Amino acid sequence: MLRRFWLLFAQVATVCVAALFVVATLRPDLLARFAGKNNVVLVQETPLTVPAPKIASLADAAKKAMPSVVNIYTSKEVRHRQPLADDPILRRFFPGLEENEPRRATSLGSGVIVSSEGYVLTNNHVVEEADDIELVLADGRRMRASVRGSDPESDLAVLKVDGKNLPVITFGQLENVQVGDTVLAIGSPFGFGSSVTHGIVSALGRSHLGINRFEDFIQTDAAVNPGNSGGALVDSSGNLVGINSAIFSQSGGSQGIGFAIPVSLAKNVLEQIIKDGEVTRGWLGIEPQDITPELATAFALSKSDGVLIRGVLKSGPADRAGMQVRDVVINIDGKPTHDVASLLAQIAALTPGSQARLQVMREQKQVDIDVIVGKRPKPRVS
Repeated sequence: MLRRFWLLFAQVATVCVAALFVVATLRPDLLARFAGKNNVVLVQETPLTVPAPKIASLADAAKKAMPSVVNIYTSKEVRHRQPLADDPILRRFFPGLEENEPRRATSLGSGVIVSSEGYVLTNNHVVEEADDIELVLADGRRMRASVRGSDPESDLAVLKVDGKNLPVITFGQLENVQVGDTVLAIGSPFGFGSSVTHGIVSALGRSHLGINRFEDFIQTDAAVNPGNSGGALVDSSGNLVGINSAIFSQSGGSQGIGFAIPVSLAKNVLEQIIKDGEVTRGWLGIEPQDITPELATAFALSKSDGVLIRGVLKSGPADRAGMQVRDVVINIDGKPTHDVASLLAQIAALTPGSQARLQVMREQKQVDIDVIVGKRPKPRVS
């Protein structure tokens, strides 16, 4: 009797399980309805494809950065010399030929407020030799500014203004910038203040352009025109990644190739000028030259990496350390020197008074030279 009962129970259970399987396969909505009526919560599996987070509008980045970008109006007194004044006969009959009335030359550019204490970053060429500088903020305020310090070799300058509640930009990080990233150029093209253009990072580390002594430009296709110089290049979060500095153009207007000084270099110059009033760089007293394939063959070098020394300043740091003409610098403190630009940048980053180890190739032999770094002389004013 007991055996028949268990057999019947097993058959009923099998039929119920089979029915449940059929319903779950063909009509799962019935189970959901049933579960709802009995207040049973069904836990759903996590979907395989997670929706991507929404991208914030670029308007948010512009809104964040624009208040920190200012218009810069400068003027200076210039005297125009008459070409005829060089003629001694004309000067004899017209004594006043050389006496020209001075005139005011004006120019415009952009700048970025980088400190609540009133420091403003801009290009050196925007304020060079100016004797009157006026800033116009995005909120309409006008302020007089003075030059705290400048660095012609990087084309950067720091201005100082007295003001309260100044909107300060947020610094980004160059290591987070990649080719293809969206960027905004904010400035005052042709004097039109608070203008924003949009593009991408076209290239990083651009050098050999002949614009500045020390070049490590961010190239962008965001439209940059005269007046944008000294303005902000910001990322899609509104953080400063560069100072717009120059354009490549055959017409004088934007052709989709602009260059910005990277935020890392700008920040270094800013900090030195605020602290010391000037920028201090390392110096060795050498005249470097890139190695061409022809020079590599002539010097029996296995590759054209490195920098040839074609001149050594007498009694300079390199000369005192024993460096010789025709040495080929391979690296400085273990960092390779591929070309003149990288060599100069590495030397400039050295602290005057510190010791640096240069690895050079001399007559196909490797030689280590320890040099006490000197202070780079200020560039001559032409």
